[in-house]
Amino acid sequence: MKTGIIGLPQVGKSSLFRILTKAHPSASTNPRDAHVGVAKVPDDRLDRLAAQYNPKKLTHASVDYVDLGAIGQEALKESAYLGHLRQVDAIIHVVRAFEDDSIPHVGTIDPLRDIKNVEFDLMVSDLGQIEKRMERVEKDLKKMRSADLEKEFELLKRAKAHLETECPLRELEMTPEDKKRFRGFMFLSEKPVLYVLNISESSELGKGLESAVEKYKLGEVASKPNSGATAICGKVEAELSEMSDTDAAEFLSSYGLTESGLTRLIRKSYELLGLISFFTIGEDECRAWTIPVNTRAAQAAGAIHSDLEKHFIRAETIRWDQLLEAGSEAAARAKGILRLEGKDYIVQDGDVLHIRHSG
Repeated sequence: MKTGIIGLPQVGKSSLFRILTKAHPSASTNPRDAHVGVAKVPDDRLDRLAAQYNPKKLTHASVDYVDLGAIGQEALKESAYLGHLRQVDAIIHVVRAFEDDSIPHVGTIDPLRDIKNVEFDLMVSDLGQIEKRMERVEKDLKKMRSADLEKEFELLKRAKAHLETECPLRELEMTPEDKKRFRGFMFLSEKPVLYVLNISESSELGKGLESAVEKYKLGEVASKPNSGATAICGKVEAELSEMSDTDAAEFLSSYGLTESGLTRLIRKSYELLGLISFFTIGEDECRAWTIPVNTRAAQAAGAIHSDLEKHFIRAETIRWDQLLEAGSEAAARAKGILRLEGKDYIVQDGDVLHIRHSG
């Protein structure tokens, strides 16, 4: 699952990517080149389980991020740029909310205006794609009637009308069948989006981060379907990324913070993709596994290894906090709080699973 990072020029987008992924992209002559990096998903639950089990190896879940060049109407006309953007599963849109005379900015600092302008460009790109496809389908229908093509044409017509009201496709009500029809188009305004305000450093940064979404009037856009918003201070995050864990914790508490903006951002982008974690624990390894929401136990076992799904019998299951309280799986089993679940059990975020199999 990939999350694309987009933004207008000079918003701190590439700096955020470097801090998130610890990646150092090679110098490129083409500003439209995409760079890929991986970020660990922070998870206090897994850390606490690992502290109890003291495993040889600790493996967190991860998210792939793609840093895309500055967005705009010209960029969206370039096939390479469009191709990279279409391939991502969700979008992080970094928006400038910081004041800095040394970093140029066109016009006043206005995050909501910038969001609406970029959103409009994405919708225009989708509209062009829909109109081209409608022309093709219409021609094909004249040659031969087809129930499938007629359904597609009706859906395209509905999507076109929706976009013409200046509403992105992520807000269009669709059945699972509709979504399946649309999957191959990879429409830009259909992708889930997380708006990230990059705010100025201040002595009361904790309060500043908490109130930023409201202060810059993003509440309405963030509450729309498949949308969200959070805030970071890129300058502070850059300093934190150079510190040890102990120094970082002290630095954060001096601002009245318990966690960094990046920790919150990674968690939110993980949620935005509709993902959860379950855990496997033991002396060799404590590990978080990534699965989509509403995954059944047999498919979750398949995330570990395909053979486990094929030969699945049962999943021994317990909530992470119950296991922590019990002290061990043996103690949990003795207390009768370790459950046996079948293949159709819907795995919950934070479940600890031990897969029984016949392989």
